[in-house]
Amino acid sequence: MKEIKTDQEWHDLFEQSEIAPVLLLKHSTTCPISAEAYGEFQSFIEGNDEKSLTFALIKVIESRPVSNLISEELGVKHESPQLFIFDKKSVKWVDSHFSITKKKIEKALA
Repeated sequence: MKEIKTDQEWHDLFEQSEIAPVLLLKHSTTCPISAEAYGEFQSFIEGNDEKSLTFALIKVIESRPVSNLISEELGVKHESPQLFIFDKKSVKWVDSHFSITKKKIEKALA
């Protein structure tokens, strides 16, 4: 899983969705709800055999300007935790908080 820290890394990641789906988790390192969502995301990654997905993480406190840029460019209100699935340079699915589960991620990709 790649950690996004710069505007350029964000733009490169979004471009990658033209080739294959990208999953990006906005994660707060100080929030227990975010820790739970991170665990669900990790569980999905570990149980996923498909090699054609890209997984990324942005720590919203440590990389606040990039996190804000993502929200601005996508026109999606910032929440944390928040999981995006991008495909063909558009938002296919976004959810937050306790709605980020392995099962819901699988369903969104089906």
